[in-house]
Amino acid sequence: MKLRGRFFVLLAGVVTAAASFILVPTGHDARSQALKTIRTIVPYAPGGVADIVARLLAEQIGRTGGPSLVVENRPGAGGAVGTEAVARAAADGNTILVVSTPFLIDPLLRKLNYDPLSSFEPLCYLVNAPTVIVVNSASPYHSLAQLLDDARAKPGQITMASIGPASSFQLGFEMLKRAAKVDMTFVPYPGNAPALNAVLGQQVTSMFGTYPNVAEYLKVGTLRALAVGNSTRAEPLPDVPTLAEAGYRDIDTDAWFGAFAPAHTPEPATSQLDGLFKTALKDAAVKEKLGIQRLYPVGACGADFAVYLKKLHDEYGRIVVDANIKAE
Repeated sequence: MKLRGRFFVLLAGVVTAAASFILVPTGHDARSQALKTIRTIVPYAPGGVADIVARLLAEQIGRTGGPSLVVENRPGAGGAVGTEAVARAAADGNTILVVSTPFLIDPLLRKLNYDPLSSFEPLCYLVNAPTVIVVNSASPYHSLAQLLDDARAKPGQITMASIGPASSFQLGFEMLKRAAKVDMTFVPYPGNAPALNAVLGQQVTSMFGTYPNVAEYLKVGTLRALAVGNSTRAEPLPDVPTLAEAGYRDIDTDAWFGAFAPAHTPEPATSQLDGLFKTALKDAAVKEKLGIQRLYPVGACGADFAVYLKKLHDEYGRIVVDANIKAE
């Protein structure tokens, strides 16, 4: 009897311990998080800025014990192929998207099988590349005001080159043109290199582009910056005023890169992802590596990013209609 009693006491202890083990929540602890794999789709070819940002942050998150972010490039149809794949993915936090500004613009210009606002949960505004209006250093213009004053005096004769048509730069140009009440001519080029050659060769009056593409020319003095299109002064161009400082407060032409999850992804999953990105962007080594690419961390996540996107989407929509901008 004594043996039987001891047996039942031992059995009860084993059952209690087993029950305790089963009830311990392991889904969100560090070990289970580290074992998780998150498919990170970049809808552009390898080597672009979105790809560089996604891989840099994936490496940092993995290094610090977070989940494994496996970057998958799925280019096609100007980014629509990979973006649609994420819109259709299960809303479980295991698939995310890293995209840039055209994500908002393309659906305004052509019919796509997703909506940038309703088909996704905004995670984080990750980084930006300052946008800048430049002229050839031999140009007589030393400020944006001088350029715009001349545009008023010479309707249609002042030109601004950039990637286009139907790019964020054309939309920014149209915003500035309307806000300043001037008649300028947008000159689209298929890439940054030909647009740069045009302004360097003085075939156009000015150029609207991203800082990384014009940085070396500003450094050696062959180009001059008149204004940056960001809401605050650009870190590498502390002496160059913003469009807002020039009197055009409602124009935001940031070249942004952000992360998204499929719509209806549960809040605990999106919050965890937000936290991972915010922490990674604060790392000194990450900031240094981004700086080499002339990119700058932002880390505005969740509701803040959603508000920013809605405002930008509405602005783009108005300009597309008002300027009758069409897809290529």
